[in-house]
Amino acid sequence: MNAKIKFPDQMEFSLKLGISAFAWTTEFTPAHLGLLDFAHSLGFDGFEIPLFDPSKLAVNELRRGFESSGIECTICAILPSGVNPISEDATTRARSVEHLKRTIETAAAMGAHRIGGPLYAPIGYLPPHRPTADEWKWAVEAFHQITASLDAHQMTLAIEPVNRSESFFLRTVADSIRLCEAIDHPRIGILIDTFHANIEEKNVVAAIESAGPWLKHLHLSENDRSLIGSGHIDFVGIIKTLRKINYDGYLMIEGFGYSEDKDNLLGTLWADPIVSSDAIAIEGMRFLKSLL
Repeated sequence: MNAKIKFPDQMEFSLKLGISAFAWTTEFTPAHLGLLDFAHSLGFDGFEIPLFDPSKLAVNELRRGFESSGIECTICAILPSGVNPISEDATTRARSVEHLKRTIETAAAMGAHRIGGPLYAPIGYLPPHRPTADEWKWAVEAFHQITASLDAHQMTLAIEPVNRSESFFLRTVADSIRLCEAIDHPRIGILIDTFHANIEEKNVVAAIESAGPWLKHLHLSENDRSLIGSGHIDFVGIIKTLRKINYDGYLMIEGFGYSEDKDNLLGTLWADPIVSSDAIAIEGMRFLKSLL
């Protein structure tokens, strides 16, 4: 769709619209390739797939599917067990850097140019302390070691702060800016997810504005991960602020649908039973069209 939005002063700016596979599955396989045509038929420009273990993706077949569908691939990467760039163990940190490099290579082989996710520590890694100076140093060192790979593959990496029940290390946009400034590389910036920001930020719209040029990717998610526009996230204010900071990336819908016969949906346990996976995409696009 690549929405062009015109404001009262007649100036326009363009945004790309995307949908995350998390609405349907946590493990994207060739069996899910039909979702690409479905998303494209709704008007989406991009489709985001999860990447936990690079070796488990059917890279060549999935790339062909993306190319034939005419929709762009983006990656949401989450660290698997045993991978932790801020571990106290030097061997684990070294292994984690190699994992990040394989993630970049795999994303590039898929035809993607954007990776987002909380790649500083595993989800659920919650040691009983605030981030230490050593952990901060190890995170910066890890990201410094992958910049050459990002450059070689023309890849953008968007680091995602997540809420306190999922990570202790990076929770706010302010902390994320501080990390990006310490790394200081043009291909590394921030992914803001409005679900997490709704928990951790005093003002979600102000936090997005503060990110400015560091903002590389945006997950649109309602406060309960349901249909965007059905809760209290200020998406109107967010769109106005994106225009103000000249953001030209994706509005990527990340919502979790319900299905009683699938056990690999994030929404199976707690999503609204009347909100299907397809509805996340259909109603989400309808809402974005009304907004834009």
